[in-house]
Amino acid sequence: MLTSLGQPQGRLLTLQPCTSHRSIVSYRPRASRPTVVRARALEGADGKCTDSGSQQAKPALQSSVSRRQRAHQKLRVNSSSSASASGGGAGDGSRGGSGGGGGGGEGNSDEAKALLIGAGKALETLPEDLLEGLKAGKLSKDVMQRYINLQDSFLAPLLKIGGFRERLLADPSFMVKVGIEVGIGIFTKSTAEYSKRGKNFWNEIDFVSANVAMALVADFMLVWLPAPTMAFSRGGGSKVPGSGSSLGRFLASCPDNAFQRVQGGAAPFSGAQRFGAILRNGTKLLAVGFGSSLIGVGATQALSFARHALDPNFHSTNPPQNVLTVSAAYASYMAISSNLRYQVIAGVIEERGIEVAFKSNPRLCHALSLVVRTSNTFLGSLLWIDYLRLLGMQPKGD
Repeated sequence: MLTSLGQPQGRLLTLQPCTSHRSIVSYRPRASRPTVVRARALEGADGKCTDSGSQQAKPALQSSVSRRQRAHQKLRVNSSSSASASGGGAGDGSRGGSGGGGGGGEGNSDEAKALLIGAGKALETLPEDLLEGLKAGKLSKDVMQRYINLQDSFLAPLLKIGGFRERLLADPSFMVKVGIEVGIGIFTKSTAEYSKRGKNFWNEIDFVSANVAMALVADFMLVWLPAPTMAFSRGGGSKVPGSGSSLGRFLASCPDNAFQRVQGGAAPFSGAQRFGAILRNGTKLLAVGFGSSLIGVGATQALSFARHALDPNFHSTNPPQNVLTVSAAYASYMAISSNLRYQVIAGVIEERGIEVAFKSNPRLCHALSLVVRTSNTFLGSLLWIDYLRLLGMQPKGD
């Protein structure tokens, strides 16, 4: 008796047995594999079979085996192609980086994704530049962990602003340094104004406020511009006006600090790019210095004239100054002296020195930054006086 079992299409195949043996045909469906037809003959005593049903089973068996071989061969080809494409893509996306091989970028990407998912955050929540870096394999697990920690802190709103995000990812203590610099600026500038105005300090508080406010703008920019950054979409033209030109693209590819370390997964900077960072920040500080001085000195002059118009007996403590001359002098001073000093402080003394030697003690790092930046402010004041004397804008006896 012949039976037919488990045919996927629901059809029954009936074969007539031969007189010398029985032939059993069974169908065993398997998930995601071609249906395999298996025939097993039970030979009789003479070992022969002339039945037509058994002869029909042989071509079906051969056909199913060939289909299986073709399916396995196709699967092997597809797997090889996928592996080749994956390896090549990782190598192309890493831009050389600081890790070398073609598989390093993919490893960085997988580890960073695992951290993000483990923190309960979706890939869609990442900012566009971080998502771009993750896809290219440039976003290391350390940077991703830093981003997750910042997201859970009170600084999370600042991560929505590209400039703050780039600086906080490169240096989580960036805002501490801003606070240190601004605090030093308020204290030193207010002390200088009080020592100069004496008992008229509160009567001329409008002058004091204008001078301190403009000094704080300059202090903030002196921390902001030379601060090390981590940008995953450099060279796109968003950082420098006119970046469609070759010069613009080159300046856009330069780091924000000439001495900053290369973060994991990022491409190393060339010597030309590091020198370009000094020039680029110099031009920015030139504009910041000229603008802040122009507004500050101009506001002081305007307040002085307004006071004198209201009170003819009023006499300003500061003698009238040539606004354009003073602004040009301050701009050149910031572009040269301030630029170099703050580049060295942020990129060498703090990032490569203090934060490496005392990595496990953030509070000590902050205290040492306070000492270094206070000393730098005092040095800057002395150099500014010497610069004015060199230009003949301040007598040597003052």
